[in-house]
Amino acid sequence: MEDGAGMSVGFGTSGLRGLVTELTEDLVARHVQAFVGMLGPQRMVMIARDLRPSSPGIAGMVRRALVGMGVDAVDCGRLPTPAMALAAQVRRCPAIMVTGSHIPADRNGLKFYSQSGEVTKAQEAEMARAAATPARYGGAAVVLKDATAAPGYLARYRDFFGNAPLAGMRLGVWQHSSVARDLLVNLLAALGATPVALGRSDRFVPIDTEAISAAVAAQLRLWSAAHQLDAILSTDGDADRPLLAGADGALIPGDVLGVLTARALGADCVVTPVTSCSMIETSGAFAQTCRTRIGSPHVIAGLEAALRERPCRPAGFEANGGFVLGFAAERAGRRLAALPTRDAFLPLLAPLVAACDSGVQLEAQVAALPPQRMASGRLAAVPTDLSRTLLDRLARDAAERARFFADHGPEAGLDLTDGLRVSFVSGVILHLRPSGNAPELRGYAEAANAADAEAGVKALLARARAGLDRCG
Repeated sequence: MEDGAGMSVGFGTSGLRGLVTELTEDLVARHVQAFVGMLGPQRMVMIARDLRPSSPGIAGMVRRALVGMGVDAVDCGRLPTPAMALAAQVRRCPAIMVTGSHIPADRNGLKFYSQSGEVTKAQEAEMARAAATPARYGGAAVVLKDATAAPGYLARYRDFFGNAPLAGMRLGVWQHSSVARDLLVNLLAALGATPVALGRSDRFVPIDTEAISAAVAAQLRLWSAAHQLDAILSTDGDADRPLLAGADGALIPGDVLGVLTARALGADCVVTPVTSCSMIETSGAFAQTCRTRIGSPHVIAGLEAALRERPCRPAGFEANGGFVLGFAAERAGRRLAALPTRDAFLPLLAPLVAACDSGVQLEAQVAALPPQRMASGRLAAVPTDLSRTLLDRLARDAAERARFFADHGPEAGLDLTDGLRVSFVSGVILHLRPSGNAPELRGYAEAANAADAEAGVKALLARARAGLDRCG
């Protein structure tokens, strides 16, 4: 199935995604039952959801599919994805999150968790094949309620960071329609900060932490000045991607947050996609950096591979800021267990606590790193097949690629790990890839300074638009 913009129901970078109109009772039931069937006999499966208007209805479809095959459905209600993942890990129970993450409200999806964490890409492929089997109903099971997941998630960070580590900080919380909006306010207060709630919305607001608009950036600066804030915190819709702005309201890029967080927790190995800035390597903060394709399943697979290769303390993060803790971190004798899924709360809290501990302000921590030279953007409403046609043509034909990138001089390297990533002798890096979650073409540029990177990604997307028009 595919809509006019090129979005079809299927597995993207993380989970099943599609238009709400295409997420029918039958389609949802077939995928839910394929998931349970892949894991083997189960007594119960946990369910949670975000704040999208369609999420309660889709959660009902999931419950009926589980009960229909004789599996108890444990309904956790509205809950951040990492909170549900933590509860499932503690219970040793599979889980399903109803969320479309950061994409618009006319779309939604499902994220699947086995007893050990996020399903792998191989498991997604197995589920997609098994979902061709008709759904079945008639089992004897019940729907249970569970109100312990959210308190357990808050206790994870309250217990690790200790008594009032954020005392004296005045922190804005941009609530919009994040499912974590109240939990984050409560946690900051419990950690000694003074939280200031901002911008709560009754309608769903799609926040992509990797592509914040100029209007949102300006609003953050206004809020920071008006409320005399030390920082502003927020997340995407299901709270597995963080947004953090400093006292001046300026956004801190997600991969910079990842470096600050991994360093604060004592990681010695970082796993991150090819879209993250090369500042990670040049910072010298980690003994090893491993690059992967985009998407948390690939990052998690990289963490597992790093642990198999040698004893290490690995952490993973993406350019969107989502952070995966791959080892048990320690702080003042307290222990934070690994959580093999993308999380927003940890990369929001760890840099702020480090700033309070050290007396070095957040902005100074960022300034001490090598300059951040990465910029990103996107072309919306681009059918995925059309994006792939353009990128395949550029990958195959060196002469056409040279014409396409003529402004940047000789090519130094070509990386096809995820889309088309071209390095030039000048030091510039340009990268195009189809989004795994929506009908968009993503563009990235890395240059000698932030201004050149911004100009580079704008020019890259303009050339891509012209190339797509020729392909169409």
